[in-house]
Amino acid sequence: MLALAENHELVFYDQRGGGKSRTDDPTPITWQTHVEDLAAVANELAFDRPGIIGYSWGGLLAMLYSIAARGSIADPRFRVPGLAESLVPSPQSLILLDPAPITRKHRQQFEAEFSRRQQGPVVQQMRAELAASGLRERDPDAYRQRSFELSVAGYFADPARAHDLTPFRVVGRVQQSVWSSLGDFDLTTRLTHGAVPSLIVHGRQDPIPLESSEIAARALGARLVVLDDCGHVPYVEQPQSLFDAVRDFLTQITPVL
Repeated sequence: MLALAENHELVFYDQRGGGKSRTDDPTPITWQTHVEDLAAVANELAFDRPGIIGYSWGGLLAMLYSIAARGSIADPRFRVPGLAESLVPSPQSLILLDPAPITRKHRQQFEAEFSRRQQGPVVQQMRAELAASGLRERDPDAYRQRSFELSVAGYFADPARAHDLTPFRVVGRVQQSVWSSLGDFDLTTRLTHGAVPSLIVHGRQDPIPLESSEIAARALGARLVVLDDCGHVPYVEQPQSLFDAVRDFLTQITPVL
């Protein structure tokens, strides 16, 4: 996202349970926890109407945050206990890049498709080549880097593009507790109330079903840009098309000073 820093002020934070925000606290981290944390960041930095960019799970979090910021949601499952809507600065806009599925059904479809790809002949061949390379003994750091890349190769339209990636780690129990907290979720109808200007970008070959983003786009009244020859990692697979779409959107919603 630093590609946008030339014309926009960007703020990044590591979500609780990952990166420099890893924690040994056994208390379950839920989607509500993440919404509270994002609201705390916005309030601490005095962002009255933040424009939120969310990638993958961050895209779903952005939608959950937007829902929590509105007081008109009747379903108590999508309220954050103890967090008044007035303490959640309403987003000015949403940019959702290959957002995580908005329903449990689409989540299950994604999990099945990603597993199929990871077990497919292309990724398995790359794993065999790594095992036979001797890299583990020769250069353990390079071996760990390559192992990480192969662990996410199924996200790509072409698994061979999974090179030179920045490793990321999220504690497994945190991932599990977040998804468990969502239960049998379906955000479709929750997104239709008081939607803000929104852009969704989705790779056509993303293992996350395109249908999920299509439904979200209709509910939000969002612009949907589908990138061909692109899986779940558009900033690696199709960076020019990705940032062209994002800049065009921001130009249209941001007043010229």
